[in-house]
Amino acid sequence: MFSRDRWSEIFETISKNKLRTFLSGFTVALGIFIFIILFGLGNGLKNTFQEFFLDDASNAIFLYPGRTSMPFKGFKANRRIEFKNDDLEDIKQNFTLFTEYITPRISRSALTKYKNESNTYSTRAVAPGHQFVEKTIIMKGRYLNQTDIDERRKSAVIGRLVAKDLFKDEDPIGKYIDVGSSAFKVIGVFQDEGGDNEERNIYIPYTTRQLLEKSTDRVDQIVVTFPKELGHAGAVAFETSLKKYFKDKKSIDPRDPNGIYIQNLTDDLKRSQQFAVVLQLIVSIVGLGTLIAGIIGISNIMVFVVKERTKELGIRKAIGATPKSVIQMILQESIFITTLSGYLGLFLGIVVLKNIGLRLEDYFIKNPFIDMGTAIAATVILIVFGAIAGYIPAKRAARIKPIVALRDE
Repeated sequence: MFSRDRWSEIFETISKNKLRTFLSGFTVALGIFIFIILFGLGNGLKNTFQEFFLDDASNAIFLYPGRTSMPFKGFKANRRIEFKNDDLEDIKQNFTLFTEYITPRISRSALTKYKNESNTYSTRAVAPGHQFVEKTIIMKGRYLNQTDIDERRKSAVIGRLVAKDLFKDEDPIGKYIDVGSSAFKVIGVFQDEGGDNEERNIYIPYTTRQLLEKSTDRVDQIVVTFPKELGHAGAVAFETSLKKYFKDKKSIDPRDPNGIYIQNLTDDLKRSQQFAVVLQLIVSIVGLGTLIAGIIGISNIMVFVVKERTKELGIRKAIGATPKSVIQMILQESIFITTLSGYLGLFLGIVVLKNIGLRLEDYFIKNPFIDMGTAIAATVILIVFGAIAGYIPAKRAARIKPIVALRDE
């Protein structure tokens, strides 16, 4: 029930004890503020890990040829392993149920020109499935298709920044660019969430690159995507099967760790997510420790407050105040200060997180945030414990006999 007299009394008590009130409120606000900052930074770390992997399809396996380190079946050690076009067909035929897209990747750098503009860009010779591996977003035109591959067309899909550098405000679709002294027709412009480096790439058909390199059929690496329904265990089993298959095909010792390298993004993603969760858990524990420290601080201050007001409470009881009214007065003051300070710390923490977000990307913390529900829950917990911290000494003080309280020094 609202009591104007009681609220007037609370504000009067606060005004007479500014330092005590400030210390109580500061302890609460600081606890919530630090908790929000730490929890938000933990989420920022988690965002960084997720963005690093989610730039590409997470259900992808990359195969890289290497050099053998062991002799096997008459072959000497240090033999260079090569991937060729027939390896792509073998994967399709032998792992049909486990594959979605298969694409080679041949990476080169080339001076690229258009009219008076020129720059050196990375070119990736790929198949149409590469669009889904890299999560390439087409802004204009189209991506490479199977006809480009079969007919070895000189088609090029250029990154957004390539188009900006070479064409300025001109529409690049249908125009021809000189890529390493070969004319390619621009059929599309793409953007990529991977950032500026990705948007400075040029995609061309892998068969065209092989034609330009004296009709070779070699590829630098192979990328395979699999159905996400396989899950982590299925992805690991698929990786093991691929490795065994290619070691048999390329006559590599099964114990040789260097003949073929395989990167399973699902496995990498899981490990990184686990690491991010552990980091966030550690940060949350530190934040929880901060809340506990705030609760202890409030308890200590409230014990001191009640002790300081023992004689005042004795006078109140002597003139007719009931133990219940004494407890309610102290409890109401404690909850008011804790609530006001808690939400002040909440507001300041959220504001700071929003303002420092972009400045922390160099430290691998991207878009730090805290869920509003979590922030409010933490504040409510601190308020509840602040009330308990005020209730325990208030209840003890309410039991003191007036004569004993009046003798208190």
